Amino acid sequence: MKPIGPLMWEHRLIEHMVDLLRSEIDRITSKKTANVILIEQAVDFFRTYADRTHHGKEEEILFRDLAQKKMSPEHGKIMDELVREHIQGREKVRKLVEAKDLYVNGYADALPHIARELKELVDFYPKHIEKEDKHFFFPCLDYFTEAEQDRMLGEFRVFDQNMIHEKYRTVVETFLGKQVMRPSKAG
Repeated sequence: MKPIGPLMWEHRLIEHMVDLLRSEIDRITSKKTANVILIEQAVDFFRTYADRTHHGKEEEILFRDLAQKKMSPEHGKIMDELVREHIQGREKVRKLVEAKDLYVNGYADALPHIARELKELVDFYPKHIEKEDKHFFFPCLDYFTEAEQDRMLGEFRVFDQNMIHEKYRTVVETFLGKQVMRPSKAG
């Protein structure tokens, strides 16, 4: 398996969440109510799965390794765009949280804000995914040897294995107001 395989599989799950949100926009428009539980779960999904897990592998492993290669100007430009888009995605999720909080707190005009922020996400992710899938991932494989690709795939696996521990350690630390013991990198 190539290291872009897991990244592309993750894209398919992100696309399913985008479809759910597209339906939620329609529901908000027609029923004049928002499914707060779905929105909160979507926020967690985008923050943990799409951003921290998926974009984490891209930024902390793939892009890190690509930065060590002599990339074409075109691929370097696309990688820079992708990093900026990841930041934009985080901002869009933050704005969705703000809109959802207004709604939960009884702000009468919050529904259009929620619908707008959902639409921003629904419009954003398919274009971002297409850029990675169709214009970046496959050409970037040419920069790596088979051994480098295998090492990267192994690093992706370790990254994923650690993700659940990172997520819930952060939950506990938030409530405790302090860091808790972390496993050593060697172990």
